[in-house]
Amino acid sequence: MPQRLLVIEDEPTLARLLSYNLTQEGYDVTVEDHGTAGYERASGESFDLILLDLMLPGMNGIDILSKLRAQGIVTPIIILTAKNAEEEVVQGLKSGADDYITKPFGVSELLARVSAVMRRVSGKNEEIIPTTQSSASTISLGQLEIFPEKYEVTLGGISINLRPKEFEVLLYLARKPGVVLTRDDLMNEVWGFDYIGGQRTVDVHVSSLRKKLELDPDSVHIDSIRGVGYKLVVNKKKSTPHLI
Repeated sequence: MPQRLLVIEDEPTLARLLSYNLTQEGYDVTVEDHGTAGYERASGESFDLILLDLMLPGMNGIDILSKLRAQGIVTPIIILTAKNAEEEVVQGLKSGADDYITKPFGVSELLARVSAVMRRVSGKNEEIIPTTQSSASTISLGQLEIFPEKYEVTLGGISINLRPKEFEVLLYLARKPGVVLTRDDLMNEVWGFDYIGGQRTVDVHVSSLRKKLELDPDSVHIDSIRGVGYKLVVNKKKSTPHLI
């Protein structure tokens, strides 16, 4: 059965281009040209991926994205943004987008990004895990506990709601506490070697994580290493990292 894609795009020529090329690649494509109709379709039916324009009549793309994520819908979403619209990209990523494409874009770029996201979702990109650790192990760092198998995190016994990519960034940092990881490390581990988006994606997810870890910053926090990347810092006076 072909994978189902939903395209929410109100510009007729672009919508036809997207539909034609994705259909040629073997996807089952549904197109909506109105924000409200697109949201209703996305929330009422099951899709493998959504291509979402941000400037739409009825309901804009950010509102659609936010409402879908608030409902617990985790369908991967690639947003379509205008050239030089960095604020839109940041806002979209913060709202739960998995990737973005800047208009105008070529067909090859579109297909590469869609294919990369679909591979990650279908599990064809195997997660790199140290052989000494099991993906099912609970990781305890200070007051932070991470449950990889459940995609759940608690801090001081309080559950923290993380989006999937936020969770994966935190998990990778937590497996190497105190070690400086470059943006490229994080991009390759969390988004995959074939991801062709910018490093801004990493910065946005780390920024969002920091805000959610403010519940107990004295126990664990993320440090920036200028020009290099990030590391997870644990206050050892409060607790010693261990695996359960």
